[in-house]
Amino acid sequence: MKPVIFLWSHPRSMSTAIERVMRERGDLECLHEPFLHYYYLRKTTKQLAHFEVEQDHPVSYEETRDSVLKLAESSAVFAKDMSYYVMPEILNDVEFCQSVQHCFLIRNPLKSILSYHRLDPDLTLDEVGIEAQWRHLEGVKEITGRTPVVIEAEAIQADSKGMMRLFWQATGLDYCEKALSWEAESTPEDWQYVEGWHQSVSSSQGIKPVEQGDELEARAKFDKAAQAAPQLKQYLYHHWPFYEDLKRHSLAVNNG
Repeated sequence: MKPVIFLWSHPRSMSTAIERVMRERGDLECLHEPFLHYYYLRKTTKQLAHFEVEQDHPVSYEETRDSVLKLAESSAVFAKDMSYYVMPEILNDVEFCQSVQHCFLIRNPLKSILSYHRLDPDLTLDEVGIEAQWRHLEGVKEITGRTPVVIEAEAIQADSKGMMRLFWQATGLDYCEKALSWEAESTPEDWQYVEGWHQSVSSSQGIKPVEQGDELEARAKFDKAAQAAPQLKQYLYHHWPFYEDLKRHSLAVNNG
């Protein structure tokens, strides 16, 4: 089997931009949230906004897992996905956990919750996704005896070349500067079933740096949104400690 790298994310964590970078490398078969159908068609009755079901997509955990492993028989694979789609059942699948490389992407949950709420005002506590990431990482550590790679969205925005170099080193990939930019409006075909979630990446030409004042602006917008939707503060309070625990493992913290 060829190498399989999973980037386990939480929604609105800049994961689609990282996936786009990995696609631009040209040496990996890239999968966009293969376990999404399983979660929203089998595990929950929650309706996902901007989601059109692909009729031929696997919908069980086992079928989805096996489709990834089948692809890896002939090509190295990169898959971007969400921990909350597969927790806790993935930790019972010890052979799979041991056969793929697990990486985690985090972003300040104030920003990710705010961004998610704009697209889906009915988001749930579980869909924020960071607690599931932490439990997932801890389980993988116990199964494999290794601490997975953790990367931070804000660190990549601040230094995309440096942080992607560290990420590629940690995952056994060569540095590939050409992958850090792409043509605008060149949306990958397999994003179309969730196209409404990825307009900013589709219209961009690379990872956008953080601009001065972004943090204060995000806080002001979050506070305003929370006035109408008080549960957002509960979501932030609940997930923040898990975010902090994940951040302690990040490449930025440990290579600063």
